Amino acid sequence: MILRDSMNFGSRFLIGSCVILLTLGTYYTPFFGVVNVLQDVMKNAIEKVKSRAKKLFGLTIWILVILLLVSTIKNLRKVSDINSAVQREKDKVEKMKQENAGLEAQIAQTQGDAYIEKQIRDKLGLVKPGEAIVVLPDPEILRKLAPQIPEDQDALPDPNWKKWIKLFTP
Repeated sequence: MILRDSMNFGSRFLIGSCVILLTLGTYYTPFFGVVNVLQDVMKNAIEKVKSRAKKLFGLTIWILVILLLVSTIKNLRKVSDINSAVQREKDKVEKMKQENAGLEAQIAQTQGDAYIEKQIRDKLGLVKPGEAIVVLPDPEILRKLAPQIPEDQDALPDPNWKKWIKLFTP
């Protein structure tokens, strides 16, 4: 009962006409020829729709594959950039560790007794008992006070005949 009430007039008419056509099919063949033609047209239309749907589905799959491929390539490039940045930072850390080790060695050296004694002697001018302080002037003043050594000339010595002429001529 609920099924009958929910069906509208158009669907009742369609069902009834199909039943009538099936029962009268043997007596009314020209009408069934039209129905067969309509069925063939519908089959062709359905096949066209199916083929278009398959093509559209294939095209959609290809587009998705290309999008996934592009996305994967972009992600791989990002991973490569991040790996290179990580490597640069590791190199910086290694360089800083080396600098830190050098500074620690320098701190250890400066805290030694020998270094402290050398600094006291050089900067404060203090000496141990029995030692004498020798203070040298600046290197520039030393050069001025030192005897001048003539530089060797690159010229050849005079030949003997010139030496004889110099000897006999005033």
